[in-house]
Amino acid sequence: MRGLRARLGWLRRVRPPRTRRGQRRAFQAVVALSVLALLPATWLNATAGGRVRTVADVPAAPVAVVFGAGLWNGEPSPYLADRLDAAVRLYRAGTVRAVLVTGDNGRTDYDEPDAMRGYLVRHGVPARKIVGDHAGFDTWDSCARAHRVFGVDRAVLVSQGFHIRRALALCSAAGIDAYGVGVAAEHDVTWAYGGVREILAAGKATAEAVLRPDPHFLGPKENGLAAALR
Repeated sequence: MRGLRARLGWLRRVRPPRTRRGQRRAFQAVVALSVLALLPATWLNATAGGRVRTVADVPAAPVAVVFGAGLWNGEPSPYLADRLDAAVRLYRAGTVRAVLVTGDNGRTDYDEPDAMRGYLVRHGVPARKIVGDHAGFDTWDSCARAHRVFGVDRAVLVSQGFHIRRALALCSAAGIDAYGVGVAAEHDVTWAYGGVREILAAGKATAEAVLRPDPHFLGPKENGLAAALR
């Protein structure tokens, strides 16, 4: 109780500035902080905005990289299913020749890449044309591992519109020449959460693009994607 009273006492002592000069300085400080908070998101949009396309007009590339978006009872969530459907269309159109599915397999009871692979196979993509990255724990890890472990130099990235610009910026920083397909999404609670999350994640993404840290798990190079492209 003493700690609570002490904190409440501190709050009571905080007073808004009473003079116009003080109010103006407070307003300027709030504006400056807001601008600084939005700068990373602005940078992401400026960097990657021109490379966001549709399934119909995205340039061809050897591989589509599909980012995980959660599982429901072991199956792709609706948002992830939409991404996979776009990858199926890209493969059928001949825009890509293989698909790299990257996601979280940090627990034995949660395996995004295998669920993604199963969905693609059920929708007509040959299993030999699908490669799984089981250590794509976040967007930077997926991009860095795609280039350094699987040898991806050029790709079509597939995600929802609210995430695709961050994916493009990070994959570019990782060494991948990429265009992105921004899959349309219903403007529901998940969409709103995703938009807010992207603003918060932009700062971390900017730091990753500049510092280029090793992914959480790098591991040895793999030749599965090269075999799929043959």
